[in-house]
Amino acid sequence: MSDFVHDGWSLYIAIITLASLVACAVLLKLMSTRKMAPGEKPGTTGHVWDEDLQEWHNPLPSWWMWLFYITIVFALVYLILYPGLGSYKGYLGWTSTGQYQDEQKEATAIYGPVIDKFLKQDVQTVAANAEAREIGQRLFLNYCAQCHGSDAGGSKGYPNLRDNDWLYGGTPEAIKATIVGGRNGAMPPMGAAVGGAEDVRDVAHYVLSLSGRTHDSLRAQRGKPKFASACVACHGADGKGNQQIGAPNLTDDIWLHGGTEAVIAETIVKGRMNQMPAHKDFLDEGKIHLLSAYVLGLSGRAAK
Repeated sequence: MSDFVHDGWSLYIAIITLASLVACAVLLKLMSTRKMAPGEKPGTTGHVWDEDLQEWHNPLPSWWMWLFYITIVFALVYLILYPGLGSYKGYLGWTSTGQYQDEQKEATAIYGPVIDKFLKQDVQTVAANAEAREIGQRLFLNYCAQCHGSDAGGSKGYPNLRDNDWLYGGTPEAIKATIVGGRNGAMPPMGAAVGGAEDVRDVAHYVLSLSGRTHDSLRAQRGKPKFASACVACHGADGKGNQQIGAPNLTDDIWLHGGTEAVIAETIVKGRMNQMPAHKDFLDEGKIHLLSAYVLGLSGRAAK
């Protein structure tokens, strides 16, 4: 797109836009009038459908023609008042950014005092307040439901926020830090470190055994030392994970990407990359506070 920032492109767009409107008006004029010779009767264009359905060569009805002309005039007036002709900003100086900022200021004036009231309370207290939960739910539906679902139940690759299982911790401080700064979860490919395909299957069965899932006990026994050499640095010797780096707990039978042998083996071989975007650039402190409280309340950890 860097090739299209020259001022000449703005002029080009303006000329094309205006020329198109003029061409529409000329074409409309040409197609809506037809001079007939003295004594000549209206004829057809020669097009026939269904044996006897003919297309007559008559001008457009006047009311229809004038509707088109009005549309063209409206377009010209609009282009004078609003942006649309290249870099021309319009007589009114309107921008979508300016309208958004005005709406934000208006909303802040109306809802600011309510949000400030909750901002003075701790997250757990806010999570127990019915009014705050209602506001938090609306924020969640706007900013979080696209990934975590409208019911916060998550999906494959997106955590369930209702099960009280937390990759980075479920304290008010940890939840707020996650919303503010986002998270970048990465498990590197470990296939080469573990060994061959059979070694990967052995480790996968050991991982299955940690959560009590159906597994091959012989494979799990062979996989345990390989897990100890390749996986404990992140998941710990007991497989319970590390919330400081977002390493999942492998003993609770809660799976972000799936808990079958095939999926676990794929995770070991290929690794996983997960990202939650930071919200600090488009949510102010008050909204983040309310959203943190709502997420905390989803797991039943609000103050009673």
